[in-house]
Amino acid sequence: MAVTGTDAVDTTGASGVGSAGGTGSTGGTTAETVETVFRIESARITAAAARVVRDVGLAEEIAQDALVAALEQWPESGVPERPGAWLTAVAKRRAIDLVRRGETYARKLAEVGRTLEDTPPPPEPADPDDIDDDLLRLVFTACHPVLSTEARTALTLRLLGGLTTQEIARAFLTSEATVAQRIVRAKRKLAAAGVPFEVPYGEDRAGRLSSVLEVVYLVFNEGYSATAGDDLCRPALCEDALRLARVLEGLMPGEPEVHGLAALLELQASRVPARTGPGGEPVLLADQNRARWNRMLILRGLEALRRAGEGPYGPYCLQAAIAACHARAVRYEDTDWAVIAALYGRLAALTPSPVVELNRAVAVSMAEGPEAGLGLVDALTDEPALRGYHLLPSVRGDLLERLGRAEEARAEFERAASLTHNERERELLLGRARRS
Repeated sequence: MAVTGTDAVDTTGASGVGSAGGTGSTGGTTAETVETVFRIESARITAAAARVVRDVGLAEEIAQDALVAALEQWPESGVPERPGAWLTAVAKRRAIDLVRRGETYARKLAEVGRTLEDTPPPPEPADPDDIDDDLLRLVFTACHPVLSTEARTALTLRLLGGLTTQEIARAFLTSEATVAQRIVRAKRKLAAAGVPFEVPYGEDRAGRLSSVLEVVYLVFNEGYSATAGDDLCRPALCEDALRLARVLEGLMPGEPEVHGLAALLELQASRVPARTGPGGEPVLLADQNRARWNRMLILRGLEALRRAGEGPYGPYCLQAAIAACHARAVRYEDTDWAVIAALYGRLAALTPSPVVELNRAVAVSMAEGPEAGLGLVDALTDEPALRGYHLLPSVRGDLLERLGRAEEARAEFERAASLTHNERERELLLGRARRS
């Protein structure tokens, strides 16, 4: 499975990592407000319901029921002051009703370990290896080894991020029908296997870690550069991914790749303030004002990379090392592209992927010239996984423009614009086509 790169192929930018709390005025109908709130809060609502019913598929249905209730009630009663809490409360009540009606109510009540009334969350567990985080439980449950890697990731993106099948398909570079089938089958398989809603321990936890890290990585990518819609980002997804990465660091301090992922996300998020202009338009990496990069997040990222140790590096540590090269460069001209190209070479050897090769081609073009990069890009044009991937013609257009081949560059930018589902990216690419 190829995943979207977030470093060298920085052709579109993304918006910021913001707070998931509160929605403010949407300027639209109540129905639009409901949908916006649900998209932000769906993971927490599903996780809260799953903690009661112990079935992620059923929990997602309960969350959808809460959405329907909001669509029915909010137009008359108005949007509540804390809409996310309202949806969560409705979902919990419906989950409790289902448990009460079930024959196993007493056992479920004992597993939940608290009364089924509205009570404060349980205190922090005494075991330092335990963690009270429903979202993390949701991730580990969806990443159970009873599922294939593809099914785990698709299901968790659906449950944690509230992504549509179309958005997940683009993250996987596959068809919507395939993703839909994976999600349905995954939920059925988890239910049939009786997978517990918990954070695992010991060897079981370590065995499921790589899938969890992949999910967190993909969730951040989708938030950092949204595949569809009018905005370049989905801040709540970035915030959830960053929070989960930091929680995983505390949970598994001896795992270098956990620190590597945290470092990567911190460093990528540090660029957010400079990646969009006053009107929300994307700003290319070469044009960004690096004084606006978040120094605190850079320091956090570099410290996380230090905690990962000296190697041998895994894929997330390598990507974090690439992001660190960008972060350490005071000016774009100071970027050590030769080191970045070498790091991408190591990453390609460790986890072969056409998207990694595309990133490497960009770095090589900066280190050795656009002709060298174009040769690598042209070798990827027949890759099935990149068919329909807008960054391929976008990068090719950039290289052709640098080589003075304006007409060819214009055609590539126009093709890239026709492939993207993000309005901001489309505007940027069409603008570049006009200027070529």
